[in-house]
Amino acid sequence: MNLPPSVTERAFTRLAEIGAAQSGKSLRVAVEGGGCSGFQYEIALDTKNDDDLVLEGQGESVIVDSTSLPFLYNAVIDFSEELIGARFVINNPNATSSCGCGTSFSI
Repeated sequence: MNLPPSVTERAFTRLAEIGAAQSGKSLRVAVEGGGCSGFQYEIALDTKNDDDLVLEGQGESVIVDSTSLPFLYNAVIDFSEELIGARFVINNPNATSSCGCGTSFSI
């Protein structure tokens, strides 16, 4: 069953820490062609469009455009803090392989 992506509490907490909603922005998660595995994630603060899926929590929002949505069904949007750095990550069950950088994948 294809479900929209979900967002962890940790990701919403990080958005609140950086004040995304206070600045009128949401976290946009998009899928673009390219990258070393065929597709790549584009993650940025952006404003909402009329056709965006909006996922809300803790007063913050994550937005996904209608073109990217099929690539992100059942995915989990999270925030990770590791020794190599802190970043938003996508745990995507649709990806059959990904590259070492974690931003590029294939289906």
